[in-house]
Amino acid sequence: MDKKTLKSVLALIKPHTGFVALSILCAVLSVAAARLIPVYTGDAIDYMIGQNNVDFSGVLKKVITIAVVAAIATLSQYLMSLCNNKITYFVCRDLRGELGRKLHSLPISYIDSHSFGDLLSRMISDVDTFADGLLMGFTQLFTGVVTIAAILVIMLVLNWKIALAVFVLTPLSIFVSKFIATKTHKYFKKQASIRGDETALINELIEGRQVLKVFGAEDRSLSDFDEINDKLQDAALKATFFSSLTNPSTRLVNNIVYAIVTLIGAVIVVSSGNLAGGLTVGGLSVFLSYANQYAKPFNEISGVVTEFQNALTCAQRIFEVLEAEDQPKEPENPLTPPVKGEVGFEGVAFRYVKERPLIEGLSLDVKSGQCIAIVGPTGCGKTTLINLLMRFYDVDEGAIKVDGADIRKMRRSDLRSRYGMVLQDTWLCHATVKENIAYGKPDATDEEIVEAAKKAHAHSFIKRLPQGYDTVISGEGGNLSAGQRQLLCIARAMLCYPPMLILDEATSSIDTRTELKIQAAFDKMMEGRTSFIVAHRLSTIKKADLILVMKDGKIIEKGSHEELLQKGGFYKRLYESQFAKV
Repeated sequence: MDKKTLKSVLALIKPHTGFVALSILCAVLSVAAARLIPVYTGDAIDYMIGQNNVDFSGVLKKVITIAVVAAIATLSQYLMSLCNNKITYFVCRDLRGELGRKLHSLPISYIDSHSFGDLLSRMISDVDTFADGLLMGFTQLFTGVVTIAAILVIMLVLNWKIALAVFVLTPLSIFVSKFIATKTHKYFKKQASIRGDETALINELIEGRQVLKVFGAEDRSLSDFDEINDKLQDAALKATFFSSLTNPSTRLVNNIVYAIVTLIGAVIVVSSGNLAGGLTVGGLSVFLSYANQYAKPFNEISGVVTEFQNALTCAQRIFEVLEAEDQPKEPENPLTPPVKGEVGFEGVAFRYVKERPLIEGLSLDVKSGQCIAIVGPTGCGKTTLINLLMRFYDVDEGAIKVDGADIRKMRRSDLRSRYGMVLQDTWLCHATVKENIAYGKPDATDEEIVEAAKKAHAHSFIKRLPQGYDTVISGEGGNLSAGQRQLLCIARAMLCYPPMLILDEATSSIDTRTELKIQAAFDKMMEGRTSFIVAHRLSTIKKADLILVMKDGKIIEKGSHEELLQKGGFYKRLYESQFAKV
């Protein structure tokens, strides 16, 4: 059992110590009441032994006492279950809340290096499994431990010889449970890991369903799924099999205990009363009842150990996310320079992997109001440049300055609020069209939203939707075409009307006619604003003030469209390759 994980779990439970204390108190009352019932039952039996010697008055009193005690046990059990449910689901609520906040504080590099499916599995499936184990632990572990302690005390009071035999044999059951539990942990850990991988694969298959069908890769994808599903089956079977050995093993030990109690008790009853301790038939029935009750908690605890091992394994995966290193903290005295739109790169170097250089010695001075276009072959560092500019990643060397201030000395929110951004990969949330457009400006009026949609040439298709601007968009815009999704993202940027603008293949999914109209709207929007445009279609950047031609992470050419064509270099070859005559 991972002690570090267990300490983290206890830290989560600590704020709810009031409910924990009440749960333990109720467990004690419930167990004490339930354990008294066999004693009163034994007394009632003794009142009925002997021909024509039944004490009906005494029996009735014991029956009433048993009813009252049973009611106390039931009420205590109910209150204990109520407390345990509150503890468990409060902890899970807090845990999911921490995970949600953690995802926002993690660096983009962490998200990029982990599959979405695995993160989703940790946040949903693992938390649910952890909740099940925690609830079973509170519900049965408290009661089981208190029951075992209470029965041993009662048996010591009633007859120490039989109680001593029970006590000596008790560690056998504990050792068996502990031995099997330590062996099953690795299988539960493997099961949780493979389940995360399977969730990631399912997420991948659903997102790429159209590509799968186009290339006829259904059989191959099913084969991949069957392979990982078989691995999950194998790990789950081993985890379940070895953990299931706990219960029958403890049952065997407990049956031996029961048999010994029965044998010793029978010998004492048939022996001389005074010499043997005066154990009656009713007293023996009490002992046999306690022996049976004593065995039951061990069987339950063995099941709890199995579930708790699984729960702790899932908790370990959750805490791996929570303990991951956060993105660098915000500066203590952040700079907030006035917005001018000036951007500077000073000897910037960056690499995603230490052994593979990407951008080295990049220097650039962008004046306020300039339109900067970035072109180059795939993988040359165009999008990386935007990631650095938005501080999704921090530079390894050098500095990026916005309006004269190093962006590492500015709050991220202040830096990013200066930009409007439209990406090639569109993102829409499950909400209405109106809410998606107003995502960056929640207080926008309906008139402002409609005006932004008109500028983006999205108004006409929105009006044709079933509920117009109130139409709910399904997950990530699944009920819209790629071009329509991109138009909504453009409208979102136009509504914010940011001081600076970043367009990363912003019109890649839009038809040429609409693109020309949107380009005109962008030109108007970019007047007097610093803009960065990443483009593959060179026809869209002819009007840029400065074109940066990148290759292998370096700027190899820069200038206006006409200047670069006159140089006859790499840019000219790129341009002519797109407009070559057939």
